[in-house]
Amino acid sequence: MSNLKVNTINDASGGSAAVLYGVASPPNSMGFRNRIINGDMRIDQRNAGASVAVASTVFGYLTVDRWRVNNQTDGALTLQQSSVAPTGFNSSLLATITTADASLGAAQYCFLQQYIEGFNVGDLAFGSASASPITVSFWVRSSVTGTFGGAITNGAVNRSYPFNYTISAANTWEQKTVTLSGDTTGTWATNNTAGMTVFFSLGTGTDNSGTANAWAGAQRFSATGATNLVGTNGATFYITGVQLEAGTVASPFERRDYGRELAMCQRYYWKLDASGGTNINGNTYPLASLTTASVDLPVVMRASPTITSTVGGGTLTSSTGSTSTLVFVGPSGGFYLTAAAASIEL
Repeated sequence: MSNLKVNTINDASGGSAAVLYGVASPPNSMGFRNRIINGDMRIDQRNAGASVAVASTVFGYLTVDRWRVNNQTDGALTLQQSSVAPTGFNSSLLATITTADASLGAAQYCFLQQYIEGFNVGDLAFGSASASPITVSFWVRSSVTGTFGGAITNGAVNRSYPFNYTISAANTWEQKTVTLSGDTTGTWATNNTAGMTVFFSLGTGTDNSGTANAWAGAQRFSATGATNLVGTNGATFYITGVQLEAGTVASPFERRDYGRELAMCQRYYWKLDASGGTNINGNTYPLASLTTASVDLPVVMRASPTITSTVGGGTLTSSTGSTSTLVFVGPSGGFYLTAAAASIEL
């Protein structure tokens, strides 16, 4: 019997993602290879698949978990978790333009984005001479063809790498790959704040567009000359299978079990529905006489969350929370907690 011992096995393109028997083994392949959370769009705690309207000048976490929209155009759109997906996936994020803005102002933009926590990208060593190259891959489908844009930035959005990709056929799933060099300058957080951000532009004016495939010391959301999807009323844009990983080769999408992916989402947002007298941590809601209730969070959150709630049978006067426990404080006659959400999105 012979033994083969090597330090690394690289593929023919020079990357580090050698494929043996059809299985890629890039860095961190046994753990958190894909730094994007909910890249397959299957977790939707807020809306459970319902459509959400995004009016002009509206932004926030309104759609599937971890994905944020920012619409600073005169147009409008809806966002929805969709079952239209390429082979191997069950969900996608669908954007549908409901009011067109065919002539964007220089400072206007509309994009989908995901902030990546600094703890989850610190090993990439951005901002140093050891910065690792990264590869972003995703599946996309649109009713509009042409050159589309996006960007990778630091948390402060003062270091940006605009990129573009081409959608060749209307209403057809296509997989795209973008590889970029690691940024050796700038400030890249490695704590629980935003360490890196991924943008997918749906329309960006000239002020926030830049030269594709080059680092810039400025705020950029897209590459210059990219298609303005918001300019076409009724246009659709689907995206799923989003992956960001170390190295120069796009490996197969990392498939994590549902429980782990949900827990990763709950680090940033958790929704509790305690209507109908649900028993939680030994307390039964509605609370007929208690004025406080303590609820353990399912995971330790990124930071102490902001808590929003809907309350019946009295007004919730205040609430406090840590990264692991919420304490609800009600009026003297008790309160009926029908729903609460703990959020500490980046």
